[in-house]
Amino acid sequence: MVFTGLMLALPVRAQQATAPPLRVAAAADLQTVLPTLLQEYRRRTGVQVLVSYGSSGTLAAQLLNGAPQDLFLGADAQYPAKVVAAGLTTESEPVPYARGTLVLWARQDSPLQPISLQTLSSGRVQSLAMADPGHAPYGRAAQAALEHLGLLTTLQPHLVVAENIAQAGQFAESGNAQAGLLSLTLAQSPRFRQLGSYVVMPRVYPEILQCGVVLRAGQTAAAQAFLDWLRLPATQAELPALGLAPAR
Repeated sequence: MVFTGLMLALPVRAQQATAPPLRVAAAADLQTVLPTLLQEYRRRTGVQVLVSYGSSGTLAAQLLNGAPQDLFLGADAQYPAKVVAAGLTTESEPVPYARGTLVLWARQDSPLQPISLQTLSSGRVQSLAMADPGHAPYGRAAQAALEHLGLLTTLQPHLVVAENIAQAGQFAESGNAQAGLLSLTLAQSPRFRQLGSYVVMPRVYPEILQCGVVLRAGQTAAAQAFLDWLRLPATQAELPALGLAPAR
């Protein structure tokens, strides 16, 4: 991946040579996104980044209980806002860095192929993976979409609820679920493109505005530099290829 423009804002490699790794708590939908971005960031800055993935709700709870992190990249604004409200951040409100998209994905050998939006109302769905709406923004979006489409009650007995969106992807990928309501970041990853196909869900769910916050007790300057880099026009322009839309 090639990044161009506005890179003068990045810290120079020499300044980062002896810095400790940047610790990032990241939403599970970023598991297929951040490795690509971090490779470029480290090449340009020399900064090493250690990432802990999980559902946004779980990560927020850990941070509220004192987990040592420098930056929180949530899959929505709600959970970063809880960390802000607790007085743990340098910002007064969550900072948008991307927008997410919900899709319906199935393996090529799934009995639900060819997959389409009509699949959900076809009566053929016996198992459908989704993230837990209690603490995963994509799960909340999936629940809202099914409810808006009038399908939640019908499909409720067939839902396979995962801890987070990455685990929901594992259920669908392994065939333990016939299909999954997943993030576009997963569906557009090389492995998922090879194994299956997807359709984009109608935008009948609340917008998935993914936001980040810098933790006050962490390496604030390094965390702010990385968050600023994510929001640079050059970086934002690369997000669609990874399954995310620009924040603005």
